[in-house]
Amino acid sequence: MPSGQQARAQASAITPGRRAPGGEPAPADKVRALFGGHRLSPAQRRIAQYITDHLTEAAFLSITDLADRVGVSQPSVTRFASSLGFSGYPALREALQPIALSAVAGSPDTREEDRRNELQAAVDAEIANLESLRRVFADADQVLDIGRELARSVPLTILGLRISVSLAEYFAYAAKRIHPDVRLVSRGGSVAYDALLQSREAGGTWVLAFAMPRHSNELLSAMRAARRTGLRVALITDLTLGPLVEEADVALTAGTGSRLVFDSYAAPGVLSAAILQAMADAEPERTQLRLEKYEQAAEQHDFFLDY
Repeated sequence: MPSGQQARAQASAITPGRRAPGGEPAPADKVRALFGGHRLSPAQRRIAQYITDHLTEAAFLSITDLADRVGVSQPSVTRFASSLGFSGYPALREALQPIALSAVAGSPDTREEDRRNELQAAVDAEIANLESLRRVFADADQVLDIGRELARSVPLTILGLRISVSLAEYFAYAAKRIHPDVRLVSRGGSVAYDALLQSREAGGTWVLAFAMPRHSNELLSAMRAARRTGLRVALITDLTLGPLVEEADVALTAGTGSRLVFDSYAAPGVLSAAILQAMADAEPERTQLRLEKYEQAAEQHDFFLDY
């Protein structure tokens, strides 16, 4: 009889090719589509991120107020609008305002919003991140494809530095139960380069990197080093554009909660679990065998409490 975790691995198998029925894209998705596909400077990426995170407010700000909120110059805002193909900031704001109004129209009553405390607001923001991820999962093919690729990479390297170490450690810990050779890299510089080179020489083909804010140059350097060794890079991040995304072969996006003093990672955690599920789906016999061995070892060593 399969264990509880084995049963979950079987019952939760991802069904490819299913798409949600038609429907209007979410306002945040419309804004990301507006910004996507353009090469932006660091200052311009900050503007794009601020507008995405504060759409209903930012769409009605003057150029002076927007520049002050983001911490950039007014000419930077003008150049940002021009880089997106608009004649200037007023034209960009005109395009953003209908999207912002649609977001307001679809939101709960503003009086109810006023009654929320900061903790409730933080939960609401995470719910919005999960709703956005749910729309991404309407087409499961990308997750299934990267799951197959990661499952076939032996060894498989998991890369996470600084604040992203926690997500990388979670993924590596779980992946070791279903994959024969998982290597965690949580230090940058020459340590990361040596580990990546060894992984490639041992036959590895993929690195899965985690990049949560604030995004470090150290991680960008490690991703570039991975590609120089011949490894391909799959990236889990909250960004939809920027140098990290440009360096990745595959980028999967999940928003982070930023309403509290430290970020929270509900959506990246679910995305990580979905990729693990896709890896299990890709090698079902190997997965079941390894989970069975793990459960037997756990029982022998009394790893768990029984209530």
